[in-house]
Amino acid sequence: MRRGVDFWILVGTLITFVAVNAFFFSVGSFEVNWNSFGIMIAVGLTLAMYSFLYKDNPAFKIAENLYVGVALGYTVMITWFSALKPDIYDSLFVPIFSEAAKPEYIVIVPLILGVFMLLRISTQLSWLSRWSFAFMVGLGAGLTIPNYIHTFILKQLEPSMRPLFYGGESVYASVNGIFILVGVVTVLLYFLFSVEHKGPVGVASKIGIYFLMVSFGASFGYTVMGRMSLLIGRMIFLLKDWLGVLH
Repeated sequence: MRRGVDFWILVGTLITFVAVNAFFFSVGSFEVNWNSFGIMIAVGLTLAMYSFLYKDNPAFKIAENLYVGVALGYTVMITWFSALKPDIYDSLFVPIFSEAAKPEYIVIVPLILGVFMLLRISTQLSWLSRWSFAFMVGLGAGLTIPNYIHTFILKQLEPSMRPLFYGGESVYASVNGIFILVGVVTVLLYFLFSVEHKGPVGVASKIGIYFLMVSFGASFGYTVMGRMSLLIGRMIFLLKDWLGVLH
C-alpha cells in the first residue's frame, strides 16, 4: 500500500510540474527557445534532488546518476584539454606527424607511468601500477608536507610568539594576542596526558575544552552558512527565474 502511495505521489508531482510549465508557456512567461528549456531542466533537476528530503525515489536516483555522469564527463574533458592534449599530444604526437618541431621524447616517461596506472584493472599486470602510485605519493608528499607545515604549524605558531604588549600596537591587538596565547597553552595542556588533570592543570585543561568547543562551533557554523548560501541560491533561482515571484 505504501509503495502505491509513493508511486502516485511521484506521478502527481510530474503532472503538476508539466502543467505549471505548460501554463507558463501559454501565458507568455516562457518563450520557445533553448533558454526556457534550460530553465525547465534545471528546475526539474533541482526539485528531483530536493525530493530526497521526503525519501529515496526514482526521480532522485535519475538526477543523482545524471549529476555523476555529467561531472565525470566534464572532468574527462578538462583533463584532456588542460593536461593530456597540451602536455602529451601536442608535445609528442603532433611534431611526429607534422615535422614542424622536434618531438619532446621525455613525455614518454609520464605517458608510460599513466599507462601503468590503467593496468590496475589487470590481475596479472596490476603490480606495474605500484610504480606510478609510488611516484604520485612521493611527489604529493614532497609538495604537500612543506606547505602544510608552513600553513598549519608555522603560521599558527607565529601569533603565539609575538610580544603581548608591543609599542605602536592597539589595545585590541594586545588583547587578541593574550587570547591566542591562553588558547594555545590551555589546548596543549588538555592534550598533555602524561600529567594528571588536577589543580591548576585541570583548570587550564577545562579552559582548553572551551577553546576547542568554540573552534568546533565556528567551523560547524561556517559549514552551515556555506550550505545555507547554496540553498538560498537555489530558492532564488526557483522563485525568480522559474516562478517569476521575485524581480
